[in-house]
This record gives sequence, structure tokens and C-alpha cells, in this order.
Amino acid sequence: MSEERTVIRWALWIGLGLFGVVVFAKSVDLIPVAVIAGLLGLLALGFAGYGALDQAAERANLRRRAAKVQREREEGR
Repeated sequence: MSEERTVIRWALWIGLGLFGVVVFAKSVDLIPVAVIAGLLGLLALGFAGYGALDQAAERANLRRRAAKVQREREEGR
């Protein structure tokens, strides 16, 4: 597994964990803690989402380039 995928996975789990902290903090009326944890959780989930979209775009680009090479090989024959 690539290092980038590992970072994305960590960011995802940290974000989800922070949202768990938000639920707990809100249930015991620690609103400032809930707000701070919520903002950090959104930041972590945003980072994970951006990384996942970037990886998907890179894979699509590689598939597109491979298809172009395949078409050029078939036309050359």
C-alpha cells in the first residue's frame, strides 16, 4: 500500500474519531470542545476526501494514457 493511501486512511479515521468526540462533548455540554473537535474533524475529513479524489483522478489519467497507447499500437499494425 502506498504511503499516500496510508496518510489518507489515517486522516479519515482521525476525522471520524473527532466526530465521535463531538458527539460525546455535546452530550456532556462541553460545547467549546465540541466546536473545536468538529472543526478539526472537518479539516481531517476534507484532507482525506481531497486525497481520495486526487488518487482517483491520477488513476483515471493513467487509464486514459494506457488506452491512447493501445489505440496507437492497433493503428500502427
